[in-house]
Amino acid sequence: MLIKVVEAKYLNGYQLALKFDDGISGMVDLESELRGPVFEPLKDSEVFKNFELDAWTVCWPNGADFAPEFIYELVNRTHKLVSS
Repeated sequence: MLIKVVEAKYLNGYQLALKFDDGISGMVDLESELRGPVFEPLKDSEVFKNFELDAWTVCWPNGADFAPEFIYELVNRTHKLVSS
């Protein structure tokens, strides 16, 4: 399934509210996913807040991003999804 993030809003800490192109939306906490060299700078919450959307997913100026399918699954696994 090809999925993409169409809206993202910072909530607090390492939490984002996301909406996907299939109409599903939910919240994801990425704190435990910030592993490895490219994600290390995102452990600074001020850096984490500085995300943007590219054509598919949330990304950061240092090149860090998460596959949209991965964060879709995180939302699905940890929080009730809401369909609009």
